[in-house]
Amino acid sequence: MEWVFDGGRPCLDLVNTVRERHEDGRELLTDPAALAEWLRLMGFAITEASAGELSAARALREAVDKVLLGEPRSADVLLVNEMASGAPSPWLRYDDGKPVKELRPVSVVAALGALAADTIDLATEEIAVRICAADDCGLRFCDASPRRSRQWCSMARCGNRAKARAHYARTRKRD
Repeated sequence: MEWVFDGGRPCLDLVNTVRERHEDGRELLTDPAALAEWLRLMGFAITEASAGELSAARALREAVDKVLLGEPRSADVLLVNEMASGAPSPWLRYDDGKPVKELRPVSVVAALGALAADTIDLATEEIAVRICAADDCGLRFCDASPRRSRQWCSMARCGNRAKARAHYARTRKRD
């Protein structure tokens, strides 16, 4: 599986494990092994996941999406809060003499807790969460641009395609 991490925050990368939401959606967390692989790539020390943990991850993902887009039901907020209570405590380490906060979840539940805690942090910060403006994308991303006017999940992918289409349309009109 080719994973792309364009959300700007771990909780948005979880939401983005469903691609093509503008259509029927394409599930990337297809089985427990895919969840374990995704969590490892996110930096969590996970070796395997169960079917129940996969179900919990998918439920958290949908709740996170609703919370961050400002459309939560009370059940979504409750789920995020319950999962966040399982977040690991941070560890302090020093890297080149500088203090660094590190999370070391060793279970899927703890990793999901860390993602839920990240959701709470993001939901309460002054950072906008946007949906990519490309008609064929739908990925969620953090918009920390000065004017909060970012439109695409990635300039290299969706932004470039949109600008190329606009340029092509302008040049065709001249011909």
